[in-house]
Amino acid sequence: MSETTRRQALGAAALGAAVAMAPPAFGQKKDDAVGGKQDPRAKYPKPPFEAQKQPWPGLAGKMNPKPDHGEASYVGSGRLRGRRALITGGDSGMGRAAAIAFGREGADVAINYLPDEEPDAREVIDLIRKAGRKAVAIPGDLRSAAFCRDLVAKAVAGLGGLDILVCNAGRQQSIASILDVSDDEFDATMKTNIYAPFWTIKAALPHLEPGSVIIGTTSEQAYDPSPDLYAYAQTKAATMNYVKSLAKQLGAKGIRVNGVAPGPVWTPLQISGGASQGKVVTFGATAPLGRPGQPAELAGIYVRLAEDDGSYTTGNIYGAGGGQGQP
Repeated sequence: MSETTRRQALGAAALGAAVAMAPPAFGQKKDDAVGGKQDPRAKYPKPPFEAQKQPWPGLAGKMNPKPDHGEASYVGSGRLRGRRALITGGDSGMGRAAAIAFGREGADVAINYLPDEEPDAREVIDLIRKAGRKAVAIPGDLRSAAFCRDLVAKAVAGLGGLDILVCNAGRQQSIASILDVSDDEFDATMKTNIYAPFWTIKAALPHLEPGSVIIGTTSEQAYDPSPDLYAYAQTKAATMNYVKSLAKQLGAKGIRVNGVAPGPVWTPLQISGGASQGKVVTFGATAPLGRPGQPAELAGIYVRLAEDDGSYTTGNIYGAGGGQGQP
């Protein structure tokens, strides 16, 4: 064998080894990591779904079909190794998907949730621990400023510090007319979706060093509000706005702030009053992909915004709308 041919053979072998060792991107399924691909229209269940209703806040474990948060599919590759994250609403929906992904990417994770959501939360805690990471459960109601401050203190104590804050918890109730939105309902929505991130971020900032990140969960409702989500939609527009404002304020401190804007995603929000029963049955049907999204399909976005490779990304909103909404 000539020297040139020998070098070519060695180079090809090295390239093949590198490809074999490369981690799967964005939490793709194991089958996809070897070159497979899936039709996004057929990847998950399509409507019509059965009519179903649960009292607020609802449990993912009792939904039919059960949402996919990446429990069996998300494969980590150490992208958040050594990081410490606090996620509100970490028991279900996008918060649960982020918690599972963060744990499998090497982060220790604290999750907050309402006491009624304990069954879902215990599953998340178990999954994080099975990934070999520390998991801290902190139940409580975010509508209290005192609790939000205590939440951050417990997360910092349990994790040994804080690098990532995901403000994901949200309240959504479908009410046809503003005349039927009670003062108490409006207050509960504002306290959960807007006051709580304010209190939590304010308490967390003294613990966040340069390189830390804050991620807010907004929605397509920030851009294209539904008439029956008057209260919820305006809080999501405010979330988009505080992300952009804080990114400018905290950039000088080396802290990045970004947001995730889901479209129709199958979570307990819908079956616990967030959508009418008619909309539950047809949920996601108007999306170009013909179905609602699953929380697992957004997990990689949260990881991307949290990892160091996204170091020049701040003040941005990442969408996952199935072809509708913005950005």
